[in-house]
Amino acid sequence: MRIAFLTAPEGVEQVELTEPWQAAKNAGHEPVLVSTESGEIQAFNHLDKGDTFPVDEVVGEASADSFGALVLPGGVANPDFLRMDDKAVSFVKDFFEQGRPVAAICHGPWTMVEADVVRGRTMTSWPSLQTDIRNAGGTWVDEQVKICDQGPNKLVTSRKPDDLKAFCDAFLHVFSEGAG
Repeated sequence: MRIAFLTAPEGVEQVELTEPWQAAKNAGHEPVLVSTESGEIQAFNHLDKGDTFPVDEVVGEASADSFGALVLPGGVANPDFLRMDDKAVSFVKDFFEQGRPVAAICHGPWTMVEADVVRGRTMTSWPSLQTDIRNAGGTWVDEQVKICDQGPNKLVTSRKPDDLKAFCDAFLHVFSEGAG
């Protein structure tokens, strides 16, 4: 399965990109780095610059149709930038409208709030997003990983880097169900 990993040109939390990416690859999937600009993205280790990663596809030219699932890594600046980009928001919304599974960790759900796709969904995130999720019509829970199937697609969310193992296990399981 081709899995889109959507990030801004800078600000993604590196471990929230690299660990799910490697987990997807190890499971036989094809991870694809999608961003709002071509070239490379700059990842961060909290507030310090991390590594750079090559962009495979630009969000304005990419289509949800060509992917089986979507992963939204966190980092504070990353989803804040994405939710200000109409093409990125539309790209995320398309996955929900097409019933394709989505996984988001930490601050990643901010882009989903902007896409107006959290209404009626139960999810988790970094704690500072709980008011935004509630205001957008979602139910926020403080759990390591939450799988919600109360909507057009399955949604997997986690709170923070410490939850990455559970997050990867959960989204790989959900994504494999969608491929079956």
